[in-house]
Amino acid sequence: MTLLDAKLWDGKIYRGGWVAGSGGSAAVHEPATGAELGRVGVATADDVLRSASEAAHAQREWADKKPEERAAVLRRAGDLWETHAEEIQQWIIREAGSVPTKAGLETHIAANECFEAAGLPSHPHGDVLSSNEDRWSFARRLPAGVVSVIAPFNFPLILSIRSVAPALALGNAVLLKPDPRTTVSGGVALVRIFEEAGLPPGLLHLLPGGVDVGEAVVSAPEVRVVSFTGSTAAGRRVGELGARHLKRTHLELGGNNALIVLPGADLHRAASAGAFGSFLHQGQICMTTGRHLVHESLYDDYVAALAEKAVALPVGDPASGQVALGPLINDVQRDRVASLVERATDAGARVAAGGTYKDLFFAPTVLADLEPTNPAWVEEIFGPVAPVVRFSTVEEAVELTNASEYGLSVGILGEVGLAMQVADQLHSGKIHINEQTVSDEANAPFGGVGSSGTGSRFGGASANIEAFTETQWLTVRPEIAPYPF
Repeated sequence: MTLLDAKLWDGKIYRGGWVAGSGGSAAVHEPATGAELGRVGVATADDVLRSASEAAHAQREWADKKPEERAAVLRRAGDLWETHAEEIQQWIIREAGSVPTKAGLETHIAANECFEAAGLPSHPHGDVLSSNEDRWSFARRLPAGVVSVIAPFNFPLILSIRSVAPALALGNAVLLKPDPRTTVSGGVALVRIFEEAGLPPGLLHLLPGGVDVGEAVVSAPEVRVVSFTGSTAAGRRVGELGARHLKRTHLELGGNNALIVLPGADLHRAASAGAFGSFLHQGQICMTTGRHLVHESLYDDYVAALAEKAVALPVGDPASGQVALGPLINDVQRDRVASLVERATDAGARVAAGGTYKDLFFAPTVLADLEPTNPAWVEEIFGPVAPVVRFSTVEEAVELTNASEYGLSVGILGEVGLAMQVADQLHSGKIHINEQTVSDEANAPFGGVGSSGTGSRFGGASANIEAFTETQWLTVRPEIAPYPF
């Protein structure tokens, strides 16, 4: 039996074991062909409430485990991602429409997330504080309890595991709600890996479903922390619901990320970086390069070079051969991208490459001669579209970059000294000098500002401990203190 053998999970959710979901089942479709790949169970709000209660019970015993016991489970999980990488990658390719190299990146980072998380149980979990009283004073970090993780479709494995792994490592139980379109690679795969790694029952629950399930995993009484990755609009609703129920919500949301090409930058390398940033995974990445700001001395040549690369990139079924771009996730997303390109051209943009589609396959598109008010410049596209604007001065580039409501990622290409001066003036969760905007590592903090989220709440020991534990003040005296009453 393979790791993801459908006999185990077909039509089921996971609540301490594979059981039928109260909401029935839903088909898993391959966006490249429309074929049905299997059926996953669908949870209901009642399933969530039962899972939250079971998770809270199991979490107490898990939190009491020795740090080395929890670390051992995470290390085994890391090894298992590598052992079963090829099988899992095939699901990411077919279910999410990912090209093989992107699928390989997901399993590689999933392993690293578990290896990094394995260090969290033995990481220092507090501070010794000074005190004006005759006592010892400590601030210690304790598991939050039950953590809900809500993950999107675009990087289904990475954007689930980056919260699931550290939350479990730090002694929490997890309710996982993956996107219904990528439940296998973003949910079933995680459950099966942790099953095989020896995670005790009741600590990880798989609860696919719709809006009612999303609301329930936020509002369930036992849930203390919510980790959400998705659109800004959905994130606002999660944040509002979390606030109403006094839950901590960590929100990693959309982006309209800028790539600044400074005067004197290497044109060939800059165009290559720009193409990768805009067209990787069909532009369906929160870190996608959504805005290209190019100095006027390079603008015309950059547009031509980027368009040449766009035209040369093959688009097709990633499961059938070597292509650079696969399909968009569904017709809703395709129609949104097509509409945005049409609106952009109506507002004066010139299509330098692409702009067409067949079925869910959208050609890599370059838009030139835009005004900063153009909808393709202002809105997050979430598709393979690269809008390019020229700038005359560094001050203008900074102003254009900071004008966006989003603040997730910025790339700056060119001379390092000037790039550093630009970087110091930008409002962004992360900045990459002489790299494009798409980058992530398991040990690095990740998050955005403004409409891109609530800051760096993912990645690295400090951010993960802050995200998935509570701070408790503890004092100790050698004997009972005297009081005047």
